[in-house]
Amino acid sequence: MKKFNFRKVLDGLTASSPGGSAGGGGAGGGSAHPGGTAGAAGTPREEIQETLTSDYFQICKTVRHGFPYLPTALAFDPVQKILAIGTRTGAIRILGRPGVDCYCQHESGAAVLQLQFLINEGALVSACADDTLHLWNLRQKRPAILHSLKFNRERITYCHLPFQSKWLYVGTERGNTHIVNIESFILSGYVIMWNKAIELSTKTHPGPVVHLSDSPRDEGKLLIGYENGTVVFWDLRSKRADLRAYYDEAIHSVAWHHEGKQFMCSHSDGSLTLWNLKSPNRPFQTTIPHGKIQRDGKKPESCKPILKVEYKTCKNSEPFVIFSGGLSYDKACRRPSLTIMHGKAITVLEMDHPIVDFLTLCETPYPNEFQEPYAVVVLLEKDLIVVDLTQSNFPIFENPYPIDIHESPVTCTEYFADCPPDLIPVLYSVGAKHKKQGYSNKEWPISGGAWNLGAQTYPEIIITGHADGSVKFWDASAITLQMLYKLKTSKVFEKQKPGEGKATAEIVEEDPFAVQMMYWCPESRIFCVAGVSAYVVVYRFSKHEVNTEIASLEVRLQYEVEDIITPEPEIIPQFPDASSQLPSLKSLSGSTNTVACEGMMKDSIPCLSVKTRPVRMPPGYQADLVIQLVWVDGEPPQQITSLAVNSAYGLVAFGNCNGLAVVDFMQKTVLLSMGTLELYGSSDPYQRQPRSPRKSKQFAADNFCMRGLSNFYPDLTKRIRTSYQSLTELSDSPVSLELERCKSPTSDHVNGHCTSPTSQSCSSGKRLSSADVSKANRRGPGRPPFRKAQSAACMEISLPVTTEGYISRRAVLQQLHGISSFSHDERHCTAHTWMNKENRENSFSRSRSSSVSSIDRDSKEAITALYFMESFARKNDSAVSPCLWVGTGLGMVLILSLNLPASDDLRQSEPVMVSPSVWLSFLSEGCREAEGSSGKETQMLAGTVLTLKGAVLTFACLDCTGTLIHPPYEVWRDPHSADDGEKTRKRKLVMHSPSSSQDMGDHQFAVICSEKQAKVFSLPSQTCLYVHNITETSFLLQADVVTLCNSVCLACFCANGHIMTLSLPSLRPLLDINYLPVTDMRIARTFCFSNEGQALYLSSPTEIQRLTYSQEMCDNLQDMLGDLFTPVETPEAQNRGFLKGLFGGSGQAFDREELFGEATAGKASRSLAQHIPGSGGIEGVRGAAGGVIGDLTRARIALDERGQKLGELDERTASMMASAEAFSKHAHEVMLKYKDKKWYQF
Repeated sequence: MKKFNFRKVLDGLTASSPGGSAGGGGAGGGSAHPGGTAGAAGTPREEIQETLTSDYFQICKTVRHGFPYLPTALAFDPVQKILAIGTRTGAIRILGRPGVDCYCQHESGAAVLQLQFLINEGALVSACADDTLHLWNLRQKRPAILHSLKFNRERITYCHLPFQSKWLYVGTERGNTHIVNIESFILSGYVIMWNKAIELSTKTHPGPVVHLSDSPRDEGKLLIGYENGTVVFWDLRSKRADLRAYYDEAIHSVAWHHEGKQFMCSHSDGSLTLWNLKSPNRPFQTTIPHGKIQRDGKKPESCKPILKVEYKTCKNSEPFVIFSGGLSYDKACRRPSLTIMHGKAITVLEMDHPIVDFLTLCETPYPNEFQEPYAVVVLLEKDLIVVDLTQSNFPIFENPYPIDIHESPVTCTEYFADCPPDLIPVLYSVGAKHKKQGYSNKEWPISGGAWNLGAQTYPEIIITGHADGSVKFWDASAITLQMLYKLKTSKVFEKQKPGEGKATAEIVEEDPFAVQMMYWCPESRIFCVAGVSAYVVVYRFSKHEVNTEIASLEVRLQYEVEDIITPEPEIIPQFPDASSQLPSLKSLSGSTNTVACEGMMKDSIPCLSVKTRPVRMPPGYQADLVIQLVWVDGEPPQQITSLAVNSAYGLVAFGNCNGLAVVDFMQKTVLLSMGTLELYGSSDPYQRQPRSPRKSKQFAADNFCMRGLSNFYPDLTKRIRTSYQSLTELSDSPVSLELERCKSPTSDHVNGHCTSPTSQSCSSGKRLSSADVSKANRRGPGRPPFRKAQSAACMEISLPVTTEGYISRRAVLQQLHGISSFSHDERHCTAHTWMNKENRENSFSRSRSSSVSSIDRDSKEAITALYFMESFARKNDSAVSPCLWVGTGLGMVLILSLNLPASDDLRQSEPVMVSPSVWLSFLSEGCREAEGSSGKETQMLAGTVLTLKGAVLTFACLDCTGTLIHPPYEVWRDPHSADDGEKTRKRKLVMHSPSSSQDMGDHQFAVICSEKQAKVFSLPSQTCLYVHNITETSFLLQADVVTLCNSVCLACFCANGHIMTLSLPSLRPLLDINYLPVTDMRIARTFCFSNEGQALYLSSPTEIQRLTYSQEMCDNLQDMLGDLFTPVETPEAQNRGFLKGLFGGSGQAFDREELFGEATAGKASRSLAQHIPGSGGIEGVRGAAGGVIGDLTRARIALDERGQKLGELDERTASMMASAEAFSKHAHEVMLKYKDKKWYQF
């Protein structure tokens, strides 16, 4: 008891100490202890043994999932059965059987033009847009570049590598053809110049080389296709052209018949020409497959270009002619298509996206045999499909890869590592019932490589939210990704009826159901979604189908301000009829509720309409409650910035820039709905005096604002493109600012009235005059056009960029933490010119101190973090109780006490009481200076005010041993189970109470992290034990308390790209690595940490990048990755027979080495190309495989070498011994010979 009282005295000294919160490091950050609390903190430091050290941490990328972003090239190894896809960003994805998925990246970032496998050799050649060839070694789990060859004077246009050849043909833009040795990556002296290939009488340049291929009949003959329609059949031995063919239309591709006597060309007029080598003067067959036949016998009408054609033969049926493009021009709205001609049958397969490339998969790799095609791989701009050619209806194969992540643009992500093991099979069982039918019954043909589970097999689940309101659950165990279950949240709302209440179709919202935030409790299986239209849906999981009505609640959240600055009369034009200035305003939601154009004010109306009729809900997640924020006095509801759910309490809490709401989803009642300022008004929120009414509450066009999924800023700042051009539109039409701003919740306002969930213009009481509207519409030079984008994943944005190269804090706060982009004066005056706003934007971006600017002080106080836990609600409490911790954008922490019914039987009937008990302040430096409270603590109602910089990001609670205290939860039970017994209906709660005894002083540690600092408080005394200044020059985007190696740490991701981890509770820095500078909002929105050292983010609009910050995971990564190369015997060539061998081809063997080697062809000019050794080494393609097998192989080789050397040493020793014996013998014989002789007898 003496110890207890002594510590309380020290805590009291701390509460009155002037240096109560002065701890913290310098510019680089650091941990410190506030003065006067050495005794109080000494005991916890001695009791808690922190096990994590810096040796436990290392950053490395693990695997990338999804569809390759902006694909450009395709290649397939028919023996290894692996597929390679090149992209415009210089990336290569190599795919095999499910689990075999490898990502490579060219350092230059140049677009990949073409890919060529060294078939069954474990190597790949890539040709890039910077005119460089690269040789990749695929015989290791992480491919590396062995050689590079940079062309200096010519641009690469086409490459061809014959089967089982080490000489690569390279065509250039000038029309020349060069030859490269694959083994040494050195240019041969043999060159086919364009002026030697064409006839001397030809006066024009033939254009770039668009095709190269050797004859299937004779490897010594090379077919060269030029862009202008010229085809040259070149004899490599005699170095002259055997024949030349000319056609009026440009050539796009060429394909051989397997016998080598005919070839087919595709042209720019949509025609296919078939040529015979015996009569090259003109094609013996010309067809325009999709051209209309003219009645007068004229040539059919020209069509769109046929970009690629493949001519594949079958032994027992007609040949296949497969091509892309070639559709008629009169069908402008027709989708991209792939045409399959098999005999007289023509099948057109329409695609959802433009075709990038396609390949026909054949049974044999030999070009001079019947090809026997069995499938076509079609690479689209946003999809990959494989068509089964063996069935007459040409079904597609079911794709086992997770390439449909971007089916609807990703807007948010959540990552759960080491989750309950029963979740994955349960989610898979309910998701499998919704799978599509009609796929091919054959196995996926891309089946190369090898993969095993590896050492770490704990369950992992990734959840992605999408712009169309869908939510996807993915099995992410063992660095793979497979979709388990898809939930469509839009089904709880009524569909938008086309044209109802709308003036034109353009007013219809694009993404009113976009998912903005998710919260999932894996143990209770409670799932909660916050949508972009200011709603929250609570879901419960059930294995049974039900047909029931959806309960809904409406919540008013209003931002009340006491001191409204009255605008000057001369700048408030009074116009009674809003419709005269705003003829066709857009509704902010997809609901049938529209904006009244007769001067009416919208009030208490939600953005969407919940279905009122009974709804059939299939097994899986079923909507239990829909909560919608409503319009307040003509102002739309602000989007939700924080969300938390607790199944044990039966409560859901959410907040935005206006305030906080707490809802009991068991009793379907609203417990708390208050503006942020109102929470500070009284210790009893239910007995407040009403505030004075807001002045100038009139309908204003600039109130039409909801925080969208992308924000746009002035063009004077650096532009960062992250969108598909098809998803982003540029609008220069003279549409009013209000109309453009209100098009979609996924496109925010520009330079003015609303750019974030805490935008100040939403509380503005001004009207906008027609003169102001017309003035703003006149967009001059340098002023940004308006854009609309679909999501955080697919958007075009301009972000303020600092001198350090990453986005400024202002831009991110506007999108993530609800910090307004305008000062107090701007909030109440909209008559600002474009130039003034651009100047403010630029000055902010260029000059930024470590403290938070005055913009943060004057902005609304958004709710940025919420956390339910069993904690000490008030100072010096003796027992824990249910609490809700609330963090705001200005650094305030409010602890709300939750008074729940004493027994579970009364939970459904008695109300839950919510009351504020404690305020902890995490204020900005600027605020502290303004209030004169820097480094001091003050009393505010019943709580303590402590200072720290930045908006609050996350909370956590540790017990006295440093173990993470998980919030209580309800054990899942099926709400629609057929068993209605008493035991089934009773809730089973799991409460996580501190493990220490109740008679100790500080039972808990509260961990709170903001954008700038992290603090650890001792509870219930509310003493600040540790402070760490995480960053001075930047700010945090994401912070989470995670478990690693049976311990706990704080993981942080900073806007300057640093990933940091801090020990708990002492906040010692354990890791600080500059990993990824944030250059667009997609990374900032989707980055998330998980347990066991796992993290992920959306690296492109279509791809998820997973990484680890665990040293153990990095060490085991090689064993978890799949093998791209597996030993497979090359199939033997068919016996051609005596007659075919005698008459079917060249009689003499073709030796490329003799023809292209340095001895015969000489050396190429050094200035033509430069050889660059790769990082993969120069040992050649056949290197040892990586991982443990490679280590064992190297160890065995080393042992063999050691044994060999020891054997050689033994042999040398024996030889020396024999020599010594022989010498001794000879010496003895000489001694005996001259033993009895005198000296003079010699």
